[in-house]
Amino acid sequence: MGMSLQVELEQHRNVLIVRLRGELDHHTADIVRFKMEDAILRGRCDHVVLSLKDLIFMDSSGLGVILGRYKLVKSRGGKMVVCDTQASVKRLFELSGLFKILSFYDTERSAVASLEVVS
Repeated sequence: MGMSLQVELEQHRNVLIVRLRGELDHHTADIVRFKMEDAILRGRCDHVVLSLKDLIFMDSSGLGVILGRYKLVKSRGGKMVVCDTQASVKRLFELSGLFKILSFYDTERSAVASLEVVS
């Protein structure tokens, strides 16, 4: 069992910021799915920023969770964007084709700003 995953949630007006730290794989995918789903369905957030600065590893289970939450947010009329991805994680997004549907930003601030224009 590798390093675990920490999920930090922060609400910024109508934007939910989700910071992932550690490894997102089949061991930890359910934690992310549950915490994000709970926050999205319970909260007053329209949009989601996924901040991956401290995510050191992700596999296809992680991609699945992210795609699923993207669809959930989109079905509720919101946008989900990703920021601060490390090179290895970014490469996985590129290979999976998720790069085409998700917008990527360098910083959390620019990601949040892009959504504040939307709402």
